[in-house]
Amino acid sequence: MGQAAGQTAARASSTRERGDAAENQALAFLQARGLRLLRRHFHTPGRGGGEIDLIMQDADGTVVFVEVRLRRSRSHGGAAATVGAVKQRRLVFAARHFLSRLPRLPACRFDVVAIEGEGPQARIDWVVGAFTADGW
Repeated sequence: MGQAAGQTAARASSTRERGDAAENQALAFLQARGLRLLRRHFHTPGRGGGEIDLIMQDADGTVVFVEVRLRRSRSHGGAAATVGAVKQRRLVFAARHFLSRLPRLPACRFDVVAIEGEGPQARIDWVVGAFTADGW
């Protein structure tokens, strides 16, 4: 493997590690607020589907589909601003796939946990009901 390929693999690994750490941080944050983990890294089958970082359940039984976003700083709009229409559509598609396996449809919502910065100085913003499935 050449130097450039090795550097790309190292960057991908460290990016993946940062993403996993952010998801762990978001999970702990949500659990501390009473949500219960149902599923992590839910993928739809096939190409072009979606992935949901965390599927949680609120104390009232609401199923919460959580997108975790990490950004080093608020430049370029910050973490929450990166959940655009295409990403929302993929999340809704994956959520519908998840819900189709349940015997009855529960109340549900889409939240975003935006983590700005890293380490102990990181700021966590929880956007409850960040978007809806209407129109998708």
